[in-house]
Amino acid sequence: MADISTDGVFYVGEFEKPLDDKRRLTVPSKWRFKGDDSDVAYLAIPNINGSISVYPPSMITKLMETVSKVGMSNPSAQRQILKLFGSGDRFGCDKQGRIILSERLMKHAGIEKDTVAAGALTHFQIWNPKRYKKYLEEADESPENILEKLGL
Repeated sequence: MADISTDGVFYVGEFEKPLDDKRRLTVPSKWRFKGDDSDVAYLAIPNINGSISVYPPSMITKLMETVSKVGMSNPSAQRQILKLFGSGDRFGCDKQGRIILSERLMKHAGIEKDTVAAGALTHFQIWNPKRYKKYLEEADESPENILEKLGL
């Protein structure tokens, strides 16, 4: 069976963690990987669901391949790419496994102090806890139905 990603990491579980006074969030140790202390280890972008999506290098590579295929003759797609990635950030962990969230991303997610980091297998999302709870309550399908749709 092939490796699931180039960095060997996948994201599952939920972790409730407060930000410290410098807007730092500790990444769960299970989610860390060798090289995550590089300033380009993670890509964070605003998610339409009101969270912050955080991608590791393996997913960044896939995003870059996809985005590079968008032609210059498609100004609408170019504008959307600029809007999405222009609002993003890149960062790595410090020695204690903490990342610093930009004020812009925090504002997008409505985060002030408390957070929920939730795994989405290929990436993780950082949420305002109240938004996260509401988002999950609005789910209209059972996990079994979702697995069935994925052919699992």
